[in-house]
Amino acid sequence: MEKRDNRRTFLWVALLLLATIWILARHQREVPFQTDNGLIFGTIYHITYQHDRNLKAEIETALHRFDGSLSPFNDTATITRINRNEAVVPDTFFTNVFRRSMEISEETDGAFDITVAPLVNAWGFGFKQGRFPDSLMVDSLLQLTGYRKASLTPEGEVLKQDPRMMFSCSAVAKGYAVDVIAQLLERAGCRNFMVDIGGEVVVRGRNARNELWRIGINKPVDDSLSRNQELQMVLHIQDIGIATSGNYRNYYYKDGKKYAHTIDPRTGYPVQHSILSATVIARDCMSADAYATAFMVMGLEEAERFTASRPDLDACFIYSDEEGNLQTYLTAGMQQYLKEE
Repeated sequence: MEKRDNRRTFLWVALLLLATIWILARHQREVPFQTDNGLIFGTIYHITYQHDRNLKAEIETALHRFDGSLSPFNDTATITRINRNEAVVPDTFFTNVFRRSMEISEETDGAFDITVAPLVNAWGFGFKQGRFPDSLMVDSLLQLTGYRKASLTPEGEVLKQDPRMMFSCSAVAKGYAVDVIAQLLERAGCRNFMVDIGGEVVVRGRNARNELWRIGINKPVDDSLSRNQELQMVLHIQDIGIATSGNYRNYYYKDGKKYAHTIDPRTGYPVQHSILSATVIARDCMSADAYATAFMVMGLEEAERFTASRPDLDACFIYSDEEGNLQTYLTAGMQQYLKEE
């Protein structure tokens, strides 16, 4: 008799559990997807998330706080004040980006370097006016750059070997902003979402059709006005960060020669490699953003060697061969994202 009662109790518990799971799953399906768009950091953001209320106000508040920390175009931002050597205590946004940037600079032997700002400005691609420096100016500016010349004390104070040093986090800040908004959505209870800020993306869960998120990689053709939207490939992804860096939109010509916006921090000159775009998948978008820039600096062979030693990173490099034709290099792990379920 006791065994029968135990079986009956177990059956009721199992039925109750199944009913609870069914109710939760049905509720999850009925929760609508929200879509918010806007402008921030001089670019467009597009955010899709499953939630029973719209979170745009919270999202924009976080984005504007972020802009007030890391935008060198914002005259009152933390990074601007640090560049002016004002007495300012760096906020968490700045210190998180600074520390992660220094780690990636060390890993990439300086191919990624947030102290490159004076050189980027001099070449006309930064937050100050400049255009085509001569070799003497480049050599002079190289004395003011180099990630080993800057540090952060345990108390959070930024130390510079030369007060004329300046920081620019443009190659990592958008990726980190995407991570910040992804964390905001997770705290709000969102399990299915996509955050896209200027092409840097984090996805979690699935889309409104209960499918993997589809992210396109643009074909890297000269397109300074961003009119071309032809895709090289489409990735099917979830629960990752992804970022792309390319030289096909931000460039200029002088004396018939093309100068791209990616500056090699080690030489002081715009890169002249065959890589046209580098797309990186990593656990977080800040890291993906920084590595994508580093690979554009490294060039194809060095970038291939680096990714071969890093199973935590997947990458796609689109490059021009000797005949000028587009070619694609994929890491072994990148292949999985080309397949639909």
